Amino acid sequence: MTGRAMGSHQSAAAKSVIWLTPPHIIRALGPFDLDPCAAPAPRPWDTAAAHLTAEDDGLSHEWWGRVWMNPPYSEPLLSQFMDRLGRHDRGTALVFARTETAPFFRNIWRRASGLLFLEGRLHFHYPDGARAPANGGAPSVLAAYGADDCDILASCDLDGQFVPLRLPRSIITAALEPSWREVVSEWLQHHSGPVALADLYRALSRHPKTRGREHWREKVRQTLQRGVGERVAPGVWTARVAQ
Repeated sequence: MTGRAMGSHQSAAAKSVIWLTPPHIIRALGPFDLDPCAAPAPRPWDTAAAHLTAEDDGLSHEWWGRVWMNPPYSEPLLSQFMDRLGRHDRGTALVFARTETAPFFRNIWRRASGLLFLEGRLHFHYPDGARAPANGGAPSVLAAYGADDCDILASCDLDGQFVPLRLPRSIITAALEPSWREVVSEWLQHHSGPVALADLYRALSRHPKTRGREHWREKVRQTLQRGVGERVAPGVWTARVAQ
């Protein structure tokens, strides 16, 4: 395979040098199963559980699991690797944010699930792990493929602006999930007469809204107090009658 080495980046200062992904990016988004564009060993930190270098020719291997990709930035390798990730549809890539180019439209705008445009310009690292004194020479973007990677990118603590291209599952779930007001009001409406708070807890403990939420009982009480229910005795509530 010809072209720049795996993990290399084009910049004004250097055009064929291996630049390693800053480790804080991997910490924020990992773990990953495979890096098909890994820097040669020995490397100062791992980017995935398994690494394929330029000598391995990552395009000639089967890809599996969650992929991390800091691809070679020269064409046609960049487009070939990005096309492969788009077909794999599970992983995240770090590339320059050249948003107007034909390869970006073809492989990212039209195929990625979500993007995180990173604030500022990254300082990549030399093969020995030392941080480069100059930044990469262009803005960078993280492109997620698949629902899981999109969710991770949307909720990570990296500074930047997230742009969903396919709505993250977490956003869709939040939009479809009923509100606490709807859940509590519906239950009270279907039970005529006063209801003990303990009975309400027992009934809602099996509701999908409470699953995995440690403090859901506090939310139920808060919802009642905000006008959904009417307190008729200590620990006893009834549905509020519409005026």
